[in-house]
Amino acid sequence: MTLDPAYLKYAHRHKGMDHGLYPWSNLFERQPLAWPGGERVLTWIVIDLEWFPITPEAKPFLAPGHMQTAYPDYRHYTSRDYGNRIGVYRLLDALDKAGAKASIAMNSAIATRYPALVRDIVAAGHEIIAHATDMNATIATGVPKAEERAMIAASLADIDQATGTRPTGWLSIARSQSFNTPALLAEAGIAYCCDWVNDDLPYRMTTANGPILNLPLNHELSDRQVLNVQQQSMTSYCEQIRDAFAWLAQEAAITGSGRMLALNLTPYITGLPYRMAEFEELLLWLAGQPGHGFATGAQIAAAADAQIY
Repeated sequence: MTLDPAYLKYAHRHKGMDHGLYPWSNLFERQPLAWPGGERVLTWIVIDLEWFPITPEAKPFLAPGHMQTAYPDYRHYTSRDYGNRIGVYRLLDALDKAGAKASIAMNSAIATRYPALVRDIVAAGHEIIAHATDMNATIATGVPKAEERAMIAASLADIDQATGTRPTGWLSIARSQSFNTPALLAEAGIAYCCDWVNDDLPYRMTTANGPILNLPLNHELSDRQVLNVQQQSMTSYCEQIRDAFAWLAQEAAITGSGRMLALNLTPYITGLPYRMAEFEELLLWLAGQPGHGFATGAQIAAAADAQIY
């Protein structure tokens, strides 16, 4: 039996990407990016503040970290609540000691359920970005477009009402999108999303509803991946972050282009007492490195947007 020649035909086969969201570009051949203040490496810290309903919804998929045992799953529910009650404050204290501002990726349910926490985050000068409504609000192709649009709108509106500021950044649960998501985010006025992890620097997407930046939020260096999935120690995690910084700083020096070190943190993971001393030391070490700075997603997006053509 011979293969049908039509099987090998692909309408989008050409040099570059097989979609129109962005063109192909080589990180080492792009126009160099210059960070404000002349820093070579900016560390972008994203803290996930999530509310897990005690009854999980597995459609289109079960969110990472969601309830696992028979209802009511108090063990996992209260562990997640520990992060929102205690762990996050440890992270905020560590950031303050290092002089760092973070992007807080917040389920809008957090904004309505934890008003004192939200006030503390805003008072400390951190950025709040939208992270869906709660951890049942996962996105994938197959979710009706109108339903996804309504979820995005509700998330933005609830955070706006709680903080007085409408978020300009978006992080999907598990970084999962549908084919409609970039255009829906642009339609809602989002300036940047954090879901696509295929780069080390921001790049611009073009959608039917206008442009949107993607700020790659590295998954392999997230505390969930290193500490929970791979079951590595906090010492190993900190060593990997230092190694990543050293490599990025070296690339920045060679290429003359700024680099971005993205750290994705989870309060109920890193915010545990036996991990905090090493985490505080890591932030203070980063703060002391020449050519290093901390920045929020909004600050990085604004600097990149002015230079990407």
